[in-house]
Amino acid sequence: MNRRDFLQLSTLSAAGLTACGKQNTDPKAPLRFGHFPNITHIQGLVAHQLSRQGKGWFEPRLGVPVEWFVYNAGPSATEAIFARALDVTYIGPSPVLNAYAKSKGTELRILSGAATGGSALVVRPAANINTPADFKGKRIATPQLGNTQDVQLRAWLSDNGLKVTQSGGDAIVLPTQNPDQLALFIKGEIDAVWTVEPWVSRLELEAGGKIFVEDKGTFATLLASSAAFVTERAELAKKLVAAHNELTEWIKKNPAEARELIKAELKELTTKAPGDPLLDRALPRVVLNNEISRPALDVMVESAKKAGFLHDIPSLDALLPKL
Repeated sequence: MNRRDFLQLSTLSAAGLTACGKQNTDPKAPLRFGHFPNITHIQGLVAHQLSRQGKGWFEPRLGVPVEWFVYNAGPSATEAIFARALDVTYIGPSPVLNAYAKSKGTELRILSGAATGGSALVVRPAANINTPADFKGKRIATPQLGNTQDVQLRAWLSDNGLKVTQSGGDAIVLPTQNPDQLALFIKGEIDAVWTVEPWVSRLELEAGGKIFVEDKGTFATLLASSAAFVTERAELAKKLVAAHNELTEWIKKNPAEARELIKAELKELTTKAPGDPLLDRALPRVVLNNEISRPALDVMVESAKKAGFLHDIPSLDALLPKL
């Protein structure tokens, strides 16, 4: 399979498949909202849990029901948007840029920033990795082919003189769902992982992993939507951005309450609530940030080109609509 086809690797959620091919045009139609079970998706975790508790954050502010969908990583969410099974999602920048390029600029729109930081390259001590050159011959996991951490890793390896192909190269990159990474790391079947919180802290606390590279500045999470959502439900899109910004500020001002909502939602999604030591380590690494940095997106474009996922991409002007 060619890298240009990487989006086809993703699998839609069962609920998403039932909606495949349908486009909501009713102004009161539910908003189909995605996020991942990651601490870098704080706003999604908090809002989803509030919906479960019947105290929905977005519902009263938007005036429409919200249907939540959860994905492992970005390519799965963008595939759902292509299939018209999802309206909006919290997501990393690389899948957005790749989907935008694949559609020649006709699909995916960035509505707001959400969070920076919260990702890292973690190594297994027994793998004896002390310099970038030591990654030669090593097996390194990422959450999904073409997701933000996968692109970051491949670009970082390239910057450090290591060639990587889909099937091998100087190092082997293994797209592996976040929940599976920990067990493989403990067994010694992978030597390193580039992932996001809470998985970074779990690798540290539960498997003795050591951070080799910590990314504090890259956008970990954006709020993005389908192009149709912006054009066909423009007023709702404006309300959504305002509600998202308000939620970000509420989380900042109410960290203790937000923390409990995060714990409750992660328990729903992973069957186990994260412990306080994990949250104490993970939460400070994620910085909530609603700003959209065009220069940061340009950097991600260059990273995707280095990783071999992008060759040509239209102007990013359409990706950043004025609401």
